Amino acid sequence: MSPVPSPAFVVPDALVASYGAPGDARGRAWLAALPRQAADFLDRWGLRRDGPAGSGMAGLVLPVVRADGTPAVLKLQPPSAENSGVAAGLRAWDGDGVVRLLDSDPVAGAQLLERLDAGRPLSAEPDGTVVLGVLAGLMARLSAVPAPQGVRRLADIAEAMTGQAPQALVLLGDPAERELVRTCAAAVAELAGEAGDRLLHWDLHDGNVLAGEREPWLAIDPEPLAGDPGFELWPALDIRWENVVAGGVTGPVLYRFDLLTEALGLDRRRAVGWTLGRVLQNALWDIEDGRTALEPAQVALAATLLEHRS
Repeated sequence: MSPVPSPAFVVPDALVASYGAPGDARGRAWLAALPRQAADFLDRWGLRRDGPAGSGMAGLVLPVVRADGTPAVLKLQPPSAENSGVAAGLRAWDGDGVVRLLDSDPVAGAQLLERLDAGRPLSAEPDGTVVLGVLAGLMARLSAVPAPQGVRRLADIAEAMTGQAPQALVLLGDPAERELVRTCAAAVAELAGEAGDRLLHWDLHDGNVLAGEREPWLAIDPEPLAGDPGFELWPALDIRWENVVAGGVTGPVLYRFDLLTEALGLDRRRAVGWTLGRVLQNALWDIEDGRTALEPAQVALAATLLEHRS
């Protein structure tokens, strides 16, 4: 049998940085197999290349055209727990506020998606008020959908975080930051019994929204999660932090938080608790990476919400 010809593309540097470390045997194997895998899916789904390869930190993105002439995108990434529920989530949303799934092979980590305008991310919109309004509207629409089977559950994540917190927080150097992590863990423990069943994007910020043709803006790159929409707010609260700091933290943070909770119809106190859950999650990830101090933005945002949570 003749070998499958590899498509003419250079693996993007971002993917080499993500998966090419000498100690990451699985990642390096995936990179080595990537050209052949791309060729296989181009053939299987009747696609032809239509532009240079791109990527995020996690996957290869190839602009393609389907046999009927429809532009699309072939996305390939290593299968993992983080992306195992993407196909189920995208099917549940069915293109309502989010990129439409055209075909998928979850075992191989392959998705065929409608093509959006990668050159027009929401992050390029200069008006921060417009950006927050778009994110709030998309967030409300996406979290209105009940989560399907096959996506991860916030209840399980909350339980794991509260279990990890006592051992992790002692690695922080600042006693005030250790106390903040304890407070966040307590807030999550209080809410964990009612973790919700809505379908969450989990990473909805201005860099994960692109201009489209059938709608002005559509979300991309979800990490579907079944849970309380209050757990969805953090990425939108944290964007363009330099603008928040320049204007004084309290006013901008409360403006963003009130706009988002009103758009989603959330109980404010519960939303504060689940946002503290995101602070806890970020802290645990940072500590796992060897850091001994929290990001200043996390501390400032959490302190502001704790002071004004009633």
